[in-house]
Amino acid sequence: MNYSYWELKEWFTNIDFTIVGSGIVGLNCALELKKIHPKAKILILEKGMLPQGASTKNAGFACFGSLSEIIDDLNTHSEEEVFNLVDKRWKGLQLLRKNLGDKNIDYQQNKGFELCKDLSFFEECVSKKTKINQLLKPIFKEDVFLVVPDKFGFKKVVSNHFVNSFEGQINTGKMVVSLIGKVQKLGVKILYNISVENFVELGNKVEVKTDKITFKTSKLFIATNGFANQLLNINVKPARAQVLITKPITNLHIKGTFHLENGYYYFRNIDHRILFGGGRNLDFKSEETTKFGETAIIQNQLEKILKETILPNTNFEIEHRWSGIMGVGFKNFSGQKKAIVKQVSENVFCGVRLGGMGIAIGSIVGKDLADLV
Repeated sequence: MNYSYWELKEWFTNIDFTIVGSGIVGLNCALELKKIHPKAKILILEKGMLPQGASTKNAGFACFGSLSEIIDDLNTHSEEEVFNLVDKRWKGLQLLRKNLGDKNIDYQQNKGFELCKDLSFFEECVSKKTKINQLLKPIFKEDVFLVVPDKFGFKKVVSNHFVNSFEGQINTGKMVVSLIGKVQKLGVKILYNISVENFVELGNKVEVKTDKITFKTSKLFIATNGFANQLLNINVKPARAQVLITKPITNLHIKGTFHLENGYYYFRNIDHRILFGGGRNLDFKSEETTKFGETAIIQNQLEKILKETILPNTNFEIEHRWSGIMGVGFKNFSGQKKAIVKQVSENVFCGVRLGGMGIAIGSIVGKDLADLV
């Protein structure tokens, strides 16, 4: 297809910054670049009709790690690294709220709860709770994790749960709509349904080849998270997360964000429904994919836990199922939980590997990515 003179001139000529990926990182990168370079011509390319990875497909947890996740992180990271991870996630959440406003992302602080299926595992977490609270006290100024009795009527779990008063929930659809509105108001252009196939540096420019057009840009930013390896040789692997949501449930009494089995399962209330996702640990290999879709092994287990543990005395119907693609590090690899924000070459930069914490760190990763220039 041949583009007109006007199209080429307006969209593909004299581009200062091109960002690949229109999720939370790419949009925040554009925001920060416009702050630093208000007159810059910025183009965002998105391969999907909507952000393709996880930004609008996640569960909307404004979290920074459950107690068992943080305990697990200490097996592969130093105390200082874990402290810095949580600190960055917490600061990222505050930046997200400040940038967009609580109302625009439907932020609610309904607390986070962790359920344990096994009493010995619960007691192990209790034994390490004080140490974790002390580690995190400089950030939160008080104990983060407390033990409370179950008030929701869950079954097949220990009758006490861990509660985190600092955890909240958001509407990620509203979050991305707000971010898009902000960047477009600043004159940033976004093109959808356009896939970057490769790029090559030519002197002080980068030639970007897409499935629609080839053009040049001064700087290129890769913000494709779980899809990063399609463009870069980098230590990021895709991790698919499957999710389902029920139809509205009358008198639903469950309120908050909930973690189960080291955070591999997670559920929350939204619009009188239960949104429930996870189960990647049932079949890690199959879920290391950039293909969207649902599998019987995981969907059946989600329904089983929903019926037997979460809503044991409640009739419910599943209304909808979907999946998202995260970018994670390799297990037991030192520093695998840390996002990769770096200069790849003279004019190419990347901000990827959000490790399932995109809501928490996406704003900061996007800002840090822009600050590399």
